Amino acid sequence: MSKENFLSEIQSAYAPEGPSITLGGGMFEGAVVPGALIQVPLKTINRHGLIAGATGTGKTKSLQVMAEQLSIAGVPSLLMDIKGDLSGIAAKGTDHPKIQERHDSIGVPFELGQSPVEFLTLSSEPGARLRATVIEFGPTLMSKILKLSDVQSGVMAIVFKFCDDNKLPLLDLKDLRKVLQYIGDEGKEEIEKSYGAVASSSLGAIMRSLVELETQGGDKFFGERSFDVMDLMRTDDSGKGVVSVLRLTDIQDKPKLFSTFMLQMLAEIYNTLPEEGDLEKPKLVLFIDEAHLVFNEASDALLDQIESMVKLIRSKGVGLYFITQTPTDIPDSVLGQLGMKIQHALRAFTAKDRKAIKQAAENFPDSNYYKVDELITTMGIGEALVTVLSEKGIPTALAHTMLRAPQSRMDVLEKSEIDAIINASSIVQKYNQEIDSESAYEILNQKIEEMEAEASEEEEVKKAPSPKKKVEKEEEGIDKTKLAKSVFDFATSGRGKKLIRGIFGALTK
Repeated sequence: MSKENFLSEIQSAYAPEGPSITLGGGMFEGAVVPGALIQVPLKTINRHGLIAGATGTGKTKSLQVMAEQLSIAGVPSLLMDIKGDLSGIAAKGTDHPKIQERHDSIGVPFELGQSPVEFLTLSSEPGARLRATVIEFGPTLMSKILKLSDVQSGVMAIVFKFCDDNKLPLLDLKDLRKVLQYIGDEGKEEIEKSYGAVASSSLGAIMRSLVELETQGGDKFFGERSFDVMDLMRTDDSGKGVVSVLRLTDIQDKPKLFSTFMLQMLAEIYNTLPEEGDLEKPKLVLFIDEAHLVFNEASDALLDQIESMVKLIRSKGVGLYFITQTPTDIPDSVLGQLGMKIQHALRAFTAKDRKAIKQAAENFPDSNYYKVDELITTMGIGEALVTVLSEKGIPTALAHTMLRAPQSRMDVLEKSEIDAIINASSIVQKYNQEIDSESAYEILNQKIEEMEAEASEEEEVKKAPSPKKKVEKEEEGIDKTKLAKSVFDFATSGRGKKLIRGIFGALTK
């Protein structure tokens, strides 16, 4: 088909009536076609998406472009920065002749810019600390995190019920550990009487899973103050959406901690936000970089949660975007729910690579203009195959696209620049304050001390003589004293002396 037909199809498919963001320009036979802008309706951004491609083909820059264009449109986002290379979105970029040449060919002016940024952390990285309390997870979610069996999950339900009945706040992991110890020791009879017997083997298994979570940094995540997800949905004074960058460079080898965070955050967002349907623009967009690490290492509970959330959370006005190397990194149940796909180049070095390319090509709509499996291997840096959902929710025609360049810095910030942003943050002071409220740990420790003191008093009472025996001993002492006095009085009397002399006289004969 002709270039004119291609242009007409692109203009029809990628020209939404409502607000949109522009990703780049459509390409035909290796060249950008003037006027063939690839625009995405803001109202379908909550239908989720995928950004895929080999290392070095431009995935991260596509993520950066999307996040900053959403910010300009007043849509906040959360970027999960596993490699540590997304901080540059907070600073203006630099101009370059090749960037101007690219934008001239696309027909989109290039302007330097930056986005308002908050840095967040789950660990000791600089930024606002993300925390949640144990009680917010509840027994079901906590059991999933710890990978408990059905029997062990039942014990966890007893733990939460016991704490609820006795007003024992479960805030951090030391609270949960203390309750488990109490149930297996001092409080065993109390628990069995009110809730049924709890096997020590189940308590031991739960405790071991708890220790594993603690060693991966769970002790830093659980506690106060809980992070309010509404703080992810802010705009600055100019109306730009705040880009929250979650620094995860030091937890790549801690999949349990990341799974715990993701489970809680998705559940909290879903439970907090009201049903909205398809809004004119989303309330929040989540970008999960290096998603293959998440899916390879994530717990079954997290995979189930992501699958459920992908289906349900769009009605809350929230979009989920996965950035990975190939579409095959994403489970089919999740991949089938992703409305936007941005596919950068893949490299065919092995038979496995060629199979992955064929599968990737099958994820796109049929095209009258491209041999997709061939084009995927020949695209240059900053080029991608794109399909999105139209305003009517229909997949658009596939477009080979020259992507626009990020307006912000393509490199990372210096430590001093990150520190300056953190020091100016409006939420760091709110969440980085250390709080240790009285909770189950302190209350049970006090209760145990009181129980031990009471037991000690009872033991002392048992050792002490009874009042009756004491009276008897006193009476016995009085009788002995009277007897001794009588003997003494008799011995010193005249009759006594004569008797004693008589006895001694008889003995000497």
